[in-house]
Amino acid sequence: MAGLGLVVIGVQMAKQKNPSINADFFKLILWASLVSLIGLFAVVFNDTSDLEYATYIVSMFVWISAAYVVITWIKFVHGTVSVELLAKYIVAVSVMQCVLALAIDSYMPLKQLVNSIMVVTRVMETRLYGMDASLDIAGSRFSVALVLIIYLMSQISKKNSIYKIASYIIAFLIIAIVGNMISRTTTVGVIIALCYFIFLLSRNQDNSIVNLRYIAILFVGILICLLPFLCYLYQVNTSFHENIRFAFEGFFSLAEKGRWEVHSNEMLKDMYIFPDNLKTWFVGDGYFDNPYYADKYYTGPAWGGYYKGTDVGYLRFIYYFGLIGLFAFSTFMLKIGQILMNRFHEERIMFLIIILLNFIVWFKVSTDLFVVYALFLMIPKDKDEEIDKRLKFERA
Repeated sequence: MAGLGLVVIGVQMAKQKNPSINADFFKLILWASLVSLIGLFAVVFNDTSDLEYATYIVSMFVWISAAYVVITWIKFVHGTVSVELLAKYIVAVSVMQCVLALAIDSYMPLKQLVNSIMVVTRVMETRLYGMDASLDIAGSRFSVALVLIIYLMSQISKKNSIYKIASYIIAFLIIAIVGNMISRTTTVGVIIALCYFIFLLSRNQDNSIVNLRYIAILFVGILICLLPFLCYLYQVNTSFHENIRFAFEGFFSLAEKGRWEVHSNEMLKDMYIFPDNLKTWFVGDGYFDNPYYADKYYTGPAWGGYYKGTDVGYLRFIYYFGLIGLFAFSTFMLKIGQILMNRFHEERIMFLIIILLNFIVWFKVSTDLFVVYALFLMIPKDKDEEIDKRLKFERA
């Protein structure tokens, strides 16, 4: 898709008399280039071969180019493209991945087919997985989808469409439940999405709060109706029994042991291993992945998991290219948030929450959400909205 995107972009730029690069996009290129240069310096300075973030600028262009194809196709099908329309597609794909994960787990021929066309690691085999949707990467994207569902529900609250609201609530519950079976990082999205909903509920603008309260009541009603079915599956289906216990291990531990205990969280506590020298703090060690397996010239200790035995996002960045690289990478992400919030004024709170979600997830894992940001960055600003704002300014 990225290769196809380069062709599409090239053709469209050739049609323009004076092709130019968007100023916001140019700033992102500069920051992504800085991240890559700092990563390259860390690799050269430490004499390593781990180019994970030294080539981040390439990854950025790949996602941007592929996202351009997606947005162009959506615009071709619908005649237009908007934040709301793209949000619906992201939610639909997330639900499909959850349904596919259940189907893969239940139907062996389908599982064999999927395994033949994608890499399945040993860790993935112990959990549900979709089509290239697994572990924390899937969990972080499911979290974005949950936030988008709250945004979509707030858009139809004034119309009070029960069918649309019910479909979004069902989608929320599917992603929240099955998404946690795939990755418990989805829990972060559940919490943030509910906080987002409570925030919207607390705002009393144009009497929309009445409809949001109606949504809350409908949400609780659907959940109550769903619980007996979930309890039945928990009792009769062995696979569902194991997956639901994994997804909500903390709640089961609280009910059975009287204390909140999640195995992965206990492991995460032991992964907060901070650097013991200034050089690592500032420029890193040049290792992101476990060098014991990735670098044939590495002669140091054999760490379990990743370098230094930590999977904490912030620490992995620090060990790779230090606080300098972490600052540049964080600024790059904040710049994306600023661009999206300025471009889509009505959705600025939603984008702020998604950017915050990215930084919260880094306390657990190092995956970033640029694959999601790239899609929204490819949506052009509504010209009618710009004209309206200009007229309002002139009248004032």
